[in-house]
Amino acid sequence: MTFLELAAKRSSIRGYKPDPVPEDWLAKVLEAGRLAPSAANKQPWHFIVVREEPARLKLQQAYPRDWFGKAPAILVVCVEPGKAWVRQDGKNYVSVDGAIAMDHMTLCAADLGLGTCWIGAFDPKKARDILGLPEGIEPLAMTPLGFPDAPPRPKSRKETAEILHYERW
Repeated sequence: MTFLELAAKRSSIRGYKPDPVPEDWLAKVLEAGRLAPSAANKQPWHFIVVREEPARLKLQQAYPRDWFGKAPAILVVCVEPGKAWVRQDGKNYVSVDGAIAMDHMTLCAADLGLGTCWIGAFDPKKARDILGLPEGIEPLAMTPLGFPDAPPRPKSRKETAEILHYERW
């Protein structure tokens, strides 16, 4: 499969079979996140794997959707702003770095035939409390991880002409 085929295959999955993710597949997904690039190679991320049902259901309090806690695993990308690269104008790249790591993991999961759904619309305070995050660590994004229980919905994307500019706006 080419990279563009993989990018087209990745989809937001909102239904999962209860079958556990094989340990070696989970390790590959996590390795993809670890290998992601980051600004100045700071790697200001941490990954939390939530697999036990009581813990998944508790984490669902931060994102109250029935399907979310039913996945056999939930991955949480946390970031450490104090350890990230900061551009000269003060822009901290921690969110960019964490997003790249999450993207690597979702693409690896798609390559393995696993489903994910990037979750950013969660309650960060609840997630932080539930996950027991120490001071200085922030939850950035979460994704359920597992085998899809149905084919993905068709993707809807803007046409290239709507988003592409050359030389200037």
